[in-house]
Amino acid sequence: MSPLAVVTGASGFVGGGVARELLDAGYDVRATARSRAAASAIRDRVRDPRPSLQIVEGDVLERGSLEDAFAGSNLVVHAAGVVAACPRDPSGMLRTNVIGTTNAVTAAARARVARFVLTSSAATIGERAGQVGREDTPHRGWFLSSYERSKAEGEAAAFALGRDLGLDVLSVNPASVQGPGRADGTARLLLAAARGRLPVATTTTISFVDVDDCARGHVLAAERGSPGRRYLLCGATMSAMEALALVDRVTGRSRRRLAVSGRVVSAAAAVVETAFRALLRDPPFCREVAAAIEDGRAYDGSLATRALGLGYTPAEETVRRTIAWFRSAGLLR
Repeated sequence: MSPLAVVTGASGFVGGGVARELLDAGYDVRATARSRAAASAIRDRVRDPRPSLQIVEGDVLERGSLEDAFAGSNLVVHAAGVVAACPRDPSGMLRTNVIGTTNAVTAAARARVARFVLTSSAATIGERAGQVGREDTPHRGWFLSSYERSKAEGEAAAFALGRDLGLDVLSVNPASVQGPGRADGTARLLLAAARGRLPVATTTTISFVDVDDCARGHVLAAERGSPGRRYLLCGATMSAMEALALVDRVTGRSRRRLAVSGRVVSAAAAVVETAFRALLRDPPFCREVAAAIEDGRAYDGSLATRALGLGYTPAEETVRRTIAWFRSAGLLR
């Protein structure tokens, strides 16, 4: 009999990848959905109908529905969450990422689940500007964004509650997740570069991980990880200019770009944010995003290789696959 794993957030880019990887690894998968649209998105993410996939009702803000969904399972992967860069009101994101996580941990403990894997974020490391973040890096002591705060508080609450309830909790902390199937969030910059619509670049550092590596990292953490540990997933760290040169190499187009400083980015963000706030709209770019860009992102994902056996896809292959998907999806002309 195959082990049963429950995945929350399987309608999303990361959670859908985790559900596929678990199915490929021989698990029966039960995915929670809070609406018909979410259930449809799960089927799209999994890509093909499988008898070992079951979609059930479940909402992270309704603990009772989670207890029903988790019943009889060996493993819960909690990938549900809200990602918002510049929300006017971050309370909904905080509620989902913190209270939703504590609801999931409590429900898993009550359902006597053996192991709970939290999809956290590399942003929770809180490394200082210019520092390479590792699992044990001391936090800088303040948050650069509401999203970072929500993920950090959710992760801390999950570990504390797991200890109190006797549940094995560990976290997977991916850097920016990229790959086929994503064109939103940070992937919009990759898409803009592939379209030749990114004439400037900041003097910053970026880190990312292939979506398939991220999914494998979750399954390996579930099978080989130690309770109470976090595992950073990062396959590549490079400057923004290096990343854009990689896109040019893959697309076969050479472009000249202007490098701009973090101060210029911050000034532009302030103008955009002020204008959109005056219109009572969420801005596409804001000061907290500019602050994160100015600090840069550099992570060491080697512990996942040493402790879990995770191998990373070369950055050029990830970019090549993503751009090929852009073309197939009609996003490039």
